[in-house]
This record gives sequence, C-alpha cells and structure tokens, in this order.
Amino acid sequence: MRKGGVMINERTAEIMRLAGLLMPVILIFYGILVEYGVVDQSHYAGDTVFFSMMIPWVLLASFQYLHPSMSWRASGLRFAVYHILSAFYILLISGFATPFIATWVLLLMASYAYFSKLGLYSSVTVLILTVAGDSLLNFGNTSVITTNIMAATAVLIVGLTAIALSRVQEVDGAELSRSKALETLQRDRILTIVNNLADAVLSTDQNGIIRVYNAACLNLLDTNTSLNGHHIDEILTLKVKGAKTFSLFESLKKSRGVVIRDDLTMSIEDETLRLEVTYSPIRSSYSQSRKTETQDGYILILRDVTKAKSLEEERDEFISVVSHELRTPITIAEGTISNVQLMMERPGISDAILKQGITTAHDQVIFLAKMVNDLSTLSRAERGVADTPELIEIRTLVDDLYKEYAPQADTKGLHFNLDVGTHLGQVTASSLYLRELLQNFITNSIKYTKEGSVTLAIRRKADKVTFEVKDTGIGISKSDQGKIFNKFYRSEDYRTRETGGTGLGLYVAAKLAKKLGTKIGVHSRLNHGSVFSFTLSDKK
Repeated sequence: MRKGGVMINERTAEIMRLAGLLMPVILIFYGILVEYGVVDQSHYAGDTVFFSMMIPWVLLASFQYLHPSMSWRASGLRFAVYHILSAFYILLISGFATPFIATWVLLLMASYAYFSKLGLYSSVTVLILTVAGDSLLNFGNTSVITTNIMAATAVLIVGLTAIALSRVQEVDGAELSRSKALETLQRDRILTIVNNLADAVLSTDQNGIIRVYNAACLNLLDTNTSLNGHHIDEILTLKVKGAKTFSLFESLKKSRGVVIRDDLTMSIEDETLRLEVTYSPIRSSYSQSRKTETQDGYILILRDVTKAKSLEEERDEFISVVSHELRTPITIAEGTISNVQLMMERPGISDAILKQGITTAHDQVIFLAKMVNDLSTLSRAERGVADTPELIEIRTLVDDLYKEYAPQADTKGLHFNLDVGTHLGQVTASSLYLRELLQNFITNSIKYTKEGSVTLAIRRKADKVTFEVKDTGIGISKSDQGKIFNKFYRSEDYRTRETGGTGLGLYVAAKLAKKLGTKIGVHSRLNHGSVFSFTLSDKK
C-alpha cells in the first residue's frame, strides 16, 4: 500500500514500469513519422524540441524501470514529469489527432493506482488543460478543436471504465483473498481438531484414494509413511471375523448413509487388531443437471476395539463359567437339604444319615462361600480397591500369618515352619493385596499336602524382598504348570479332585501379583512338593 494510493502487487507495478519504458520508445517512432511528413505534422515544433523532450523522457523511463521509487514524494514528482512531457508532446509534436493519445489511459490508471482519487483528478486536470491549450493554439480551427474534445472524451471514457473495472476486480480479489483466508483458517481448525482425536480419521476421493488423514491413523497402522495417494484397500487389509477377505472400498461404494461395523480384523506384523469402522459417503454439492446430490468421496473413522472386545468376550465367558460353577454346588446343597427334610418326616431314619446329609450340604455352602470370597477379592483387585501402597512391617506380617495358619497345619498333622532373616525391615505395597496373596499360597499348600511341612521363607537382598511358600505336597505336573493361573482351571490329578476348590485361587493370585508389580514364580515336581515365590522392590 503506497501512501494515498490503492493496493497494488509487485507484478502489477512491474507491468506499469514496463509500459512506462515502452511508451517513449513508441512516441519516438511516431515523432519520426511526423518529422518526415508520413503523418500530420501541423503541430511539429522542430527536431530540437523533439529530441530535447524525448532524450530526458527515455532516461527517466529507464531509471524508473531499473530503480522503482519507494517514496510517495519521489513517485509523485516522477508522475508530474511524465504528465508534463506527455502534454508538451501533444502540444508541440503530435497533437490530439494521433492513435497514441490512448497512452494517456495508462497515465490515468497509474495515477489512480499509486495516488488514488487525488492522482486521478490531477491526471484528468492535466488532460483538460492540454486540450484547452491546444484549442487556444488552434483557435478558429473547428476541426482541430472538435478532434481534441472527441479524443479527450474517448480517453476519459476508456480510462475511467478501465479504472472502474480494475476497481471491481480489486474488490473481487480482496473478497476472494478473504474467503481463501477464512477457508484456510477453517481447514486448519478442522485439521487441528481431527489430528487431536484419539480415533483414526481419514477421507478418500470417489476412487478410494486417500486424501486426508490424521496422526491417529499412523499410530493405528504403526507407520510413519505418508498415506496420501494410496488406495484404501492397499492400506487397510481387512478380514471379516472368520478369515473372509473384506474389500472396504466395495462396501464404501454400496453405502448410502452412515455404516458401522465392528466385526473386522486387521493384521499388523504378528498382531491382530479388532476394528470398529464407521464410514459414510460425503455429499457436499447439488448437481443442477441431474437434480441429485453429488458424491465427493468417503469419510472413515477407525477405532481399535481389540481390548474392549477381549474384555467383553472374557466377561461373557466369565459369567457363563461362574454360572456353571455355581449351579453344581447350589444344586447339590438344595437337593441334599430337600432329602434331609423328607427323611426327617419319616420315622426310623437314623441321626447318622441325617447328619451326613447336613454335612454334605454344609460342605457345598462352604465351597460357595470360598468362591464368593475369591470373586470378591478379584473384583477388588480389578477395581483397584485398597491398592494404595503403605509401609508394611514384614516381621509383623509374618507373625500374623503364623498365628492364623499354624493351627490349621497342626490339625492336618503338618509342620508350619518359618524361614526368615533377622533384618527384614519394611516393604512398600498394598497391605491387603500382599496379605491375600500369601494367604492364597499358604492355604493351597496346606490343602494339597498330606504329610510333611509348609514353609514360609522371606529373604531381603538390598532393596528387594523375596517371598516363598514351600510345601512337601503332591506337586504339579509340567503340563499343568502353564495352566494353573487360568480361571476355573483344576488339574485332572485325582488327588486334586479329592479336595474341594473353586479353580479361582491362583487366577486371583496372578491378578494380585500384577497389581503389586511382580510376577509369580513356580517350581514344582509331582510328589516332591511345590514352591511359589515372588519378589517386591522396596526402592524409595
């Protein structure tokens, strides 16, 4: 923006400077034609006047082209010189009866471009004064005066029309620039929002070629390679659950609205992902010829639901198994109690038979209570209840466990031994989780040991504390050791089946160990006992 003028870009300014450079060259050529009488020379004032005008004009035009003025005052001075030279050229060389009078249109446009209305009014004023001066010089010559007026009128009409058109284009250009800027701003805002979405979002054209995608797409596909220009089926190799190949692009072409599918899988290296894919055609314009909406492509949202689906399937399986496991003891307890009720109504039934029935029902209720307790412990662990770490005095914990389980071991004729160091100190962990984990191991060892001993061993080495529960029980086979932490798993060993168990104990133990940030180690041989251990770090 020049002071007092309108906005012109560098390209327009360069074109004006080039026109200013060519104008004196053209006028020199026309002046030579006037000099030799090829055209009307009634205004020609001689060679001296002609060349004394054109030489400085050419020098000024060349200097202006090579060194454009950046100052408003300097530009105004140069434009004043241009107008003076043009006026004297008309008065002393060519007169208005020349086709090159149209070059004054360039002066009008340049004056307006650089100095707005002030420049335009000044240029028009000089033109009118030139017409008046030439008319006075040719006073009484009606033909010349008429020609002057008509030529000046034509210049003004053409010049003002050109300025009006350029002004309209300037307004349209400014509006277009504002629209583009607004569009760019809105696009950047949308891209910012899309790129901050956790779900993968991408769009394709009508042929399935990817045009826009967000950062979550690259994360989902585990790649840093650009997706632009690739076909959707090339990037997303999907399968329907059941290993049937699925062409996403074919489904896109058939879609008429929003479609949601959660039965698709995609393999990335060695991992198989479950995907929820939401897609829809993009309809953004209306075709006047077909009187229907036109389709510009497709928008897709991809969500990794592997974990959610696994949890859902695990939950359904868990509910099914729990229902099955609960049904058996409930049925036995209910049936046994019903039989006892019937036998009590009949005479001659011995107390021993009734007592046996009540004992059987009681054992099943105890079994149910253990299962409910295990499920409660599992629920607390899953929900993070009481998982706040706290300082635990290991010696106090050992004493409490010994007092609780030594009598139970003694009842079975077992020795409950302690093998602990003298400087156990403290450990930072969830007291509830640590206690229940050790209780789980101790009760299992007592349950599956017929003779011998159960030993609780604790050792500290630097900032690590290792807990072990050893027994001389029936042991676990190699094939079973990889399955014992599965929920509701119980070994086929008849000795295991002889003892009641829910199959949840070690599953719950594995969950508790994970919450404590450790992993359970198992060492066992059939008929040689088992060792369950884990290590806690006590770094402050």
